[in-house]
Order: sequence, then C-alpha cells, then structure tokens
Amino acid sequence: MMGGAATLAAPGLLRAAPSGKPVRVGGTLSLTGFLAQTAMLHKIASEIMIEEINGRNGLLGRPVEYVLLDDQSKPEVARSLYEKLITVDKVDLIQGPYATAPILAAMGVAQRYGKVMIQSSMGIPKLQTYDRAFPATPFGSEPDVTYPNVILDAMATFPAPPKSMVILTSKFPSAQFMALGMKAQAEKRGVKVPLYLEYESGNRDFGAIAARIKEANADFLWVGSLGLESNLLLEALRKLDYKPKNHFHLYPAPGPLAVSADGDKALCSTFIEPDEPFMSRPGMKRIAAEYKEKAAKANLPYPTIDAQACGMVAEWQILEAAVNGAGSLEDEKIAAWLRKNRVDTIYGKARFDGPYNHGDAAQLIKQVQNKEWKVVWPKELAAPGVKLIAS
Repeated sequence: MMGGAATLAAPGLLRAAPSGKPVRVGGTLSLTGFLAQTAMLHKIASEIMIEEINGRNGLLGRPVEYVLLDDQSKPEVARSLYEKLITVDKVDLIQGPYATAPILAAMGVAQRYGKVMIQSSMGIPKLQTYDRAFPATPFGSEPDVTYPNVILDAMATFPAPPKSMVILTSKFPSAQFMALGMKAQAEKRGVKVPLYLEYESGNRDFGAIAARIKEANADFLWVGSLGLESNLLLEALRKLDYKPKNHFHLYPAPGPLAVSADGDKALCSTFIEPDEPFMSRPGMKRIAAEYKEKAAKANLPYPTIDAQACGMVAEWQILEAAVNGAGSLEDEKIAAWLRKNRVDTIYGKARFDGPYNHGDAAQLIKQVQNKEWKVVWPKELAAPGVKLIAS
C-alpha cells in the first residue's frame, strides 16, 4: 500500500458554520522515510489551518476536507499518489508536498491536469516552470545567489571572519543547488573552499565524511542537510573529538538539532521564528500557541513553531484567499486571481508576479542559543536582545 488517507476536519466551528458538500483538498506529505521528521511539522500546521478556515467560512461557504497521503519521502510515490488524488479520489483542489524532489514529481502531475499547486519548500525556483505553481515561502527567484550572500555578510561580522569553508551536501536537488551556489559566492568573495563533498540523500553513516572534514579543518562548515543528517554528522565529528569552529545547516529537522548536545551555536536557514517582530503579524500569536499545543501532544522534541511549519500555514492562507477571492474552485480562475493580487500570509505580503511566480527574497539566519532557535541575522530582524555568536 503506497499511502493511507487521513481526513482532517474542524471539530468545532467558531463562526458562521460552512455547510454543504465539503471541498476536498488532496495532498501528500512524507509521513515516513528520511523526510518524516520535518514533514510532521507540515502536517500539524495543516491541521491548524483547516480548523481556522472552517472556523471562518470554509472555502466558498463550504467546509474543507483534507485528503492526506504518505509519499514515504519518495518522489515516484508522490507522483503516483497525486495521480490517484486527481483521477480516482477526484479531489477539488491540491496542495503541494514537502521538499523539492516530491514537489517536482507532483508538479508534473498538476501540470498534466491543469491544477493549481501551492508549495512551500521547493528550493530551486528556476525549475518551477509550470505557470499554475505558486510558492508560499519567500525564497526569491535566485536563492543560490541571494542566500549565500546573507550567510557571507553574517560571517563577515565575526571577530575573525572565516577565510576557508568546507561545503558538504546531500545530493537532494535543492541542497545540491544551494551548495553549488554557496561555493560560487564564497569563492567570489575570497573565502577558499578546500573541500566540497556530496553524499546520498538519507545517508546515515558519516564516519568517513567526518574524518575528511576534520582533516580539512576549515574555519566554517556549511552543510546542505535534510532531516536528521546534521545530527548524525555532528555526532560522527564528536566521536573524532572534533567540533567545527562555526557550522551552518540548510534544512535540518529543527527540533532534534536544537536540543542536541552538538547543536549549540549551530546556524540555520529560516524565514520566520516566534519572536518579535514576527509575533506582531496578524494571527501569528494564535497560530504559534495552537501549534505548540498540538506539537506537544504529538511528542515532538521541539514544539515551537518555525519556518517549516509556517510555510504550510502560508500555503493554506494563500489557497483560502485565492479560492474565496476568485469566487471559484476552477483552477484557471484561481491562478489568474493569484497573479493579480497580493496575499497576507504569516510571512508577510506574498506576490506572484516575478520570475517563476516568485516575489521578493526574505532569507534569515537563526542560531541555537540555550537550546532554542533565535533569529540572529539580519541584525534589524534579530530576536529582541539576541546577537549572532561566533563559536
């Protein structure tokens, strides 16, 4: 069996109750496999947003029903399941899965059937060539250029700015894409890259890789990781009695890295965290509180909302605004509305009129301090009283 369906609906309706035949929204998440630690955050965020949408007036006055399948962290499974959702389950709308490879697989199916697909974690914007695919997260159209320079700007403020960098990356498409961008931008700014290494997605044995990192002994370690890979790498380095001077992780499972004994001062990509100025955005405090309650019940190691969960929140906010704004469930009308309008999301105002339907880039850096993630860069968006700390 490739995936089991879970239907999520609001247990209680807060205002004018939506009524009539439910609007069925189909999607997959990696509920099992190497992406599961992070995909669970997207699932919890979806549960919250379905309750929120149904607590308002649903979609077009009808309740929302989410048909969720497990793509097992495998793009080929995602592809088959989206085909099933559209042709067999006959869902009205679809939402994108988590992570670049499953998103690309699902996007091909969406394009074949002309379905709008909103996604929040596709890290290679130039591959989003389908005109009805819309990003919920502000990667910008060239994150392989913009984000490395955010990191390099931050590093330049260290008491001893790094002069050398080891780049290690998963072969997962978006991580590899960002790693190559990091290498190009670092070398352009005079930071040497004595070691560039790639490993297979989902790798669990980092012993030999750790030995090469220790031998290179660079000033900075950049890791294009997903899920628990960063935890496994840092553990392997610790067994060699080696601690990286400063280390950055691209898409790790945020909770396990934050609470790990090896995670102190780790740096990571983000777009939003539950501190000011972000907590003052409309709905953020309420959603953050609901997320914390649900994540604690699910026994997540880090029940604090983060950029991954907020990406899925933004997906549903965009879908709700577009369907109700267009006054239709027709994909053509929904797509046309999105191209002409900005949408208020947990990330701020989203626009879809740039290259590959992207708007502005808004990458931030967060750091583990006292086992909590805190935004540290750019300075003007750092959490109150928090500063970037060099290891």
